[in-house]
Amino acid sequence: MNRDIVVIGASAGGVDALQRLVAHLPQDLNASIFVALHTYAWSGALMARILKRAGDMDVRYAENGDTIQRGRIYLAPPDHHLLMEGDRMQVVRGPKENGHRPAIDPMFRSAAVNYGPRVIGVILTGYLNDGTSGLIAVKQGGGATVVQDPDDAQVPDMPRSALDQAEVDHCAPLAEMPQLLVRLVNTPVEKEGVAVPDSVKTESRIAAMECLDTEVVDELGRRSPLTCPDCNGVLWEVNDDNMLRYRCHTGHATTAETLSLDQAEAVEKALWIALKTLEESATLARRMAERTKTEKESFSGKLLQDRARDAESRAATIRSILMKL
Repeated sequence: MNRDIVVIGASAGGVDALQRLVAHLPQDLNASIFVALHTYAWSGALMARILKRAGDMDVRYAENGDTIQRGRIYLAPPDHHLLMEGDRMQVVRGPKENGHRPAIDPMFRSAAVNYGPRVIGVILTGYLNDGTSGLIAVKQGGGATVVQDPDDAQVPDMPRSALDQAEVDHCAPLAEMPQLLVRLVNTPVEKEGVAVPDSVKTESRIAAMECLDTEVVDELGRRSPLTCPDCNGVLWEVNDDNMLRYRCHTGHATTAETLSLDQAEAVEKALWIALKTLEESATLARRMAERTKTEKESFSGKLLQDRARDAESRAATIRSILMKL
């Protein structure tokens, strides 16, 4: 048995990194390659065309239910997770992880659950830490783990997170990675498969929309006072010794770092809404004051002018806060 399942995750800077990697992979590679690249939902089929021109391997977007073939590169379609089950692929619009769909962690977990030691997990350039949890699952299943050298990555966050949190077998620059992958694919696997933890299997099923309820998430961790940035539901703190992660009962998942950024964006959005509301309130109060023409209404007009000045003062305070964010 050889390592014939290669899962690759990339984010910012990933297009260039994947081109350079694919350019030096042999057409007859005795493995199937699966790629999760953070993309926009409307990005279309551009990435497949780019990678087809870059190298000799057959590149295509994965389709739900298709049989896995060796010597091919399968891309997760935009706005879909790419999962595996047996000798076939699952392409699903499951819940986002770390704000992404496709996300890296669900694909890595699915590979670990289904293929164990046959898997090679690869983390390339990208922001934050999507992929770290999935790479840990690959290692738990007996697979090999490879991370791009952070000093070689366009954006080093994801490789650094993986090196800090996961047990990494190989850290290499992109120039050395094709040869490394070929060697790993062609090296027989001596050890038997290692059963991944039940929690990894559960999270893989959640990504496939097979189990979404509070009882399932209760098995993964404990309820927290935090709320999901995607659906505003309660978040559970996942029992994970390696990193701080959260899940909601509808399936969304996030690391603490991603959640922190989402909260910062929510604060800024709330401040902009408050600024807009205060400025509109001041405008409305002045407009109402202009229409108080009689002596009887003059007192009301003064109150309205005071209200307008108070709203403008508060708006100025919020504007100064926004300038400092």
